[in-house]
Amino acid sequence: MHPPGLANFNLDGLECGGAYLKLLRDNKALHQEEFSNSSPYVVMFGPDKCGSTNKVHLIVNHKNPKTGEYEEKHLSAAPPARIAKTTELYTLIIHPNNTAIIKLNGEQVKEASLLEDFTPAFNPPKEIDDPKDTKPEDWVDESRIADPEATKPEDWDEEAPFEIIDEEAVIPEDWLENEPLSIPYPDAQKPEDWDDEEDGDFTPTTIPNPKCAEVSGCGKWEKPSIKNPEYKGKWTAPLIDNPAYKGVWAPRKIKNPGFYEDKTPANLEPMGAIGFEIWTMQKDILFDNIYIGHSVADAEKFAEETFFVKHPVEQALELAAKPKPEDKEPRSPSDLVFLDDPVLYIKEKLELFFTIAQSDPIQAVKFVPEVAGGIAAVIVSLLVVILSVISSVSSPAPAAKKAAASAKSAAGSAKDKASSAVASGADKAGDATKRATRSTS
Repeated sequence: MHPPGLANFNLDGLECGGAYLKLLRDNKALHQEEFSNSSPYVVMFGPDKCGSTNKVHLIVNHKNPKTGEYEEKHLSAAPPARIAKTTELYTLIIHPNNTAIIKLNGEQVKEASLLEDFTPAFNPPKEIDDPKDTKPEDWVDESRIADPEATKPEDWDEEAPFEIIDEEAVIPEDWLENEPLSIPYPDAQKPEDWDDEEDGDFTPTTIPNPKCAEVSGCGKWEKPSIKNPEYKGKWTAPLIDNPAYKGVWAPRKIKNPGFYEDKTPANLEPMGAIGFEIWTMQKDILFDNIYIGHSVADAEKFAEETFFVKHPVEQALELAAKPKPEDKEPRSPSDLVFLDDPVLYIKEKLELFFTIAQSDPIQAVKFVPEVAGGIAAVIVSLLVVILSVISSVSSPAPAAKKAAASAKSAAGSAKDKASSAVASGADKAGDATKRATRSTS
């Protein structure tokens, strides 16, 4: 048996609702004009999502062979439903060996035994509690009791309080006893329309005393309470094993008069139609491509020809419909801010400098002076290091100091030239920005 392959398409994503496929029992009631919730069914299968509930229902309406009454058997640990805005394929396979398999989009998510994993069980227990059996009045089911021979010690003081005043406590040195905990709001003023006769005496709003926040406390000081080391509480006798204990009482077992054994619950009753039971406040809950049959291979082939053709297209359309993140990249290197992205700032500035320098080095220095100044500073720093090393090896200390002074002067000159380049190239920044943007694109 292979009931059913169910495709559930929801444009808005199911938030709260149920969408069940019902395989209706083939009997006289099936041919009535109205289909309702009470219409007899054999299998109910489909997603249920609302609040903390999220599962794929599988319910088999099983007939008691002794009484002829029907009872719903629910899958105990149902898998979660797959909630998406695309078509989702729900597949149920019930094998003759009493195994039920649930697949979502062709992937197995649950395998259950009809004889072990449904509540209530398809087969009732062989024995049940005797409803006429009652616990004897003298039955002792208390395993522990208070020791009857125990007595309260003479020095046990039940009246001792849990806490006592700490007599050793002393007032902190910074405690301000003469300062109130709250003071009137300094800027509080009586409203102009305040009438003392009608409104009473005006009392300004109070605020916490700011002086109290800087010290241990204000106002009248009282010694704090501490746990009483003599406190013992109410005395109770210790527990011991109950010598009269007989164990936990349970009624005797008798044979279950309603016992039966259905070894093949997978042999479902004949079905004459399918129906949908839908409860939701949302729109666009759609079903298509329903397959019910006995061949798993035919069901898989049908899914390949329908669902697995449509699903990738829907996924691509959903991805394309998602709002793209706003493009925050600057339009040109001149729009960059160092603190926003230091690495990108340095990279773009260097690329722009060397691009312009290939055709006009002077223009590169004028338009990107920060790079020119940085390169000059690096060169000067290297010269300082080299001269210092040479001077320490082959020249006396005064010569090294002179070389360092010369290098420092050169660095200052390079910095001045870079600043001058900024001023002279300011008027050409707009045109150069456009040229550089096109050359680097």
